[in-house]
Amino acid sequence: MGDILLDIVEWMTTLPPIWAYGIVLGISWLENVLPPIPGDMVVVFGGYMAGLELLDAPLVIGLATLGGTLGFMSMYSIGHHLGTSLLEPDRYRWLPKKRMERVRERLQRQGFLIVAANRFLSGLRSVISITVGMAHMDVGKTWFWSAFSSFAWCCLLTVAGVVVGENWEIVSRYLSAWGGLVLAFIVAFVLVQLVRYQRGRNGSTR
Repeated sequence: MGDILLDIVEWMTTLPPIWAYGIVLGISWLENVLPPIPGDMVVVFGGYMAGLELLDAPLVIGLATLGGTLGFMSMYSIGHHLGTSLLEPDRYRWLPKKRMERVRERLQRQGFLIVAANRFLSGLRSVISITVGMAHMDVGKTWFWSAFSSFAWCCLLTVAGVVVGENWEIVSRYLSAWGGLVLAFIVAFVLVQLVRYQRGRNGSTR
């Protein structure tokens, strides 16, 4: 994937600005649909190009935000459709639908915090967008908080690209480290919840 990234950014430097903006928009959308796509680094490189005055930084941020939000809502739509079909009473009767309904109700009450943080949770963005779609969370609020999250993240990436300049690739190391930290936290959280669930289950059977 690293070679593909270098090919993309090298190609961006040879294109007219309007096409480079189009790549920022398209890749920012696509990375939500196909998570291996290195969308974050394309935004960082867009910031680097803005530092060289080849692109406009606010426009890079705006297009990356738009692409990220549209990508999130695209996966939300898929999740919404899946959630509707999974919870139909006459289908998939083997599923624990009452438990799924409780989870959905909890997400509807508290899930917007997760939506607001989704851009900072590398590797989980698609999972989050599909999950909140399956929970049928309010579309307007989901739009707002996903856009808020995307805007905040894209601002950080673009500014990083402007600041580090030719050393823009170093940002990928920090992003990889951040992604690993997030993954470790999620794994630890899931393990703790499993242990608590098992203990509660053992206690209820005594």
